[in-house]
Amino acid sequence: MSKLKFKTNIRCGNCVRNVSPFLNKSVDIETWSVDTESEMKILTVETDLEASEVIKMVEEAGFTAEVLNE
Repeated sequence: MSKLKFKTNIRCGNCVRNVSPFLNKSVDIETWSVDTESEMKILTVETDLEASEVIKMVEEAGFTAEVLNE
C-alpha cells in the first residue's frame, strides 16, 4: 500500500462531501483525506491503485487532481 498525494481544487467541506462517494466506492482505497486549509488543497490517499486511477475518480466527481512529487 502506498501513500499518494495530489494537488486538487477540493476547497471546502461541501466539496469533500461531493467527492466522497467516488473515493469511498473503491475497495482499493484504504483511507483518504483532503487538507482544505493548505494552499494546494492536498488530497492524501492510501491505496494500491495507480495515481491515474485516483485522478480519474476525482475528475468523475467534477474536480481536478495532479500528482505531487515529494
